[in-house]
Amino acid sequence: MIKLLILPGSARRDSFNRKLAGLAAQIATEAGADVDLIDPADYELPLFNQDLEAAEGLPAAAKKLKAKFLAANAIVFVSPEYNSSITPLMKNFIDWVSRSETDDEPSLAAYRGKVAGLLSASPGALGGLRGLVHLRSILGNIGVLVVPKQFALSSAYDKFDDSGKLTDESAVKSVRGVIQEVISVATKMG
Repeated sequence: MIKLLILPGSARRDSFNRKLAGLAAQIATEAGADVDLIDPADYELPLFNQDLEAAEGLPAAAKKLKAKFLAANAIVFVSPEYNSSITPLMKNFIDWVSRSETDDEPSLAAYRGKVAGLLSASPGALGGLRGLVHLRSILGNIGVLVVPKQFALSSAYDKFDDSGKLTDESAVKSVRGVIQEVISVATKMG
């Protein structure tokens, strides 16, 4: 069984991306994956600072999040777009998780051999697509195999009902396609 971590890049409770992450978790669970949907509010971390790391080591929240990455076969990053890139929260999560805890830990251990999928939602016309370009580049450079299929939900302000359910069936189908590809590739990589 594939262990799938889903990481929203927004801490805002009513975030479109958190809603999209919830849908991804539901679809992945229905597909038979063991899903771990992260609540970013559970991982309050200082801005990455190498001096802080040298003085105090990895913060407890970083160790906890990194353990989840290490346990997962695959990760779905659900990232809003801020000023044509990824959110500071997402970048901070990526940076803290990338750090080695001991001298004998391989570099980027939490990322090597992982499969990832990318999702985004935005009220804008591009749905956060420009941020996914940067996220794909970052992840590829640290050893993550990012599947080609991705999805960016545009005009997200009118795509969810009052309960947070995505009402656009075409969009649901697209999210399902990303999740299926991530699970398929992760299964093949064993």
